[in-house]
Amino acid sequence: MSGIHLHWYLPTNGDSRDIVGSGDGSQKTLGAVAGDFRAPTVDYLGQIARSAEQLGFEAALTPTGTWCEDAWLTTAALTQVTRRLKFLVAFRPGLVSPVLAAHQAATFQRISGGRLLLNVVTGGDSVEQRRLGDHLDHDQRYERTGEFLAVLRGVSDAAEPFDFEGKHYRVEQARIPFAPYVAPEIFFGGASPAAEQVAARYADVYLAWGETPAQIAERLDRVRKLAAEAGRELRFGIRFHVLSRPSAAAAWAEANALLDRIDDARIATTQQTLAASESVGQQRMSALHGGDRSKLQIHPNVWAGYGLVRGGAGTALVGSHEEVADRIGEYHDLGIDHFILSGQPHLEEAYHFGEGAARVLHERGLLA
Repeated sequence: MSGIHLHWYLPTNGDSRDIVGSGDGSQKTLGAVAGDFRAPTVDYLGQIARSAEQLGFEAALTPTGTWCEDAWLTTAALTQVTRRLKFLVAFRPGLVSPVLAAHQAATFQRISGGRLLLNVVTGGDSVEQRRLGDHLDHDQRYERTGEFLAVLRGVSDAAEPFDFEGKHYRVEQARIPFAPYVAPEIFFGGASPAAEQVAARYADVYLAWGETPAQIAERLDRVRKLAAEAGRELRFGIRFHVLSRPSAAAAWAEANALLDRIDDARIATTQQTLAASESVGQQRMSALHGGDRSKLQIHPNVWAGYGLVRGGAGTALVGSHEEVADRIGEYHDLGIDHFILSGQPHLEEAYHFGEGAARVLHERGLLA
């Protein structure tokens, strides 16, 4: 088993001491009511990126959507204020030519010194997809993503001009005229059967949002088998928020304080919005708690409170530094190597985790 890779998160939709929503518009409310909203400026995101680099994180994930800043442009700017940190750029594959995406990736690799990773996000919300001019249904989007990745990989690896003809893309004599070009690793998530098929055939790292170890083990076993049928092997990653403190009491006090500042109306509104999502992963997140404040601890040190008011990843690792390291070790034993973590505010929480649980993992010899 390989070592653990730790990654952080860049809040390109803004930051706060409270839970800032992922696309639900709540960041504006928090800015007005709590008064501590931090705009996603290059200066502030640069602080987070430099801190993550100093603390030893390998990469930082940026989200994608109409509710946050563009990930390509933001991270390209941040390469100029960092030296080692990699950037896991999330993007929607159906909105850009795969050859253009390969060209962008090649340029990014050159200007950053090879610090690009790609997070391909097919999209599970038809309302947002239509807002962007995309009218395919859920499974059609994943079918297109498969072709997109076939072209992206094909043109990136081709020594000669590359041709491709499929249902969604027809490419003639495509090439990346920059040498050398190190194609970035592809991180890919999705909990539906259509998503798992694409992951098995084209991803380097299959990503899941945090669920119980039993749920994650079942998913990983299924995707491993699909990859083996395609003659491939995958690595695995997981996305969690984190509240790591010197004592368990301090960590849970912080989690409860976050919860106390969330009113029932915001929970109801967010859950109603999320219920309309086509994303199987989002449906699984919502099912962990059902919108009920009393059903948030789903496994020791695994808390689903974020998912009450935030789309996407909705679970957090909560506990003492040793307990959080224990849980990361438990998921690592299932076969997960990449841990993409976050916490609000992202600047301060990077230090809580980096100087706490990450130090414990290092002392245990678990880090890559």
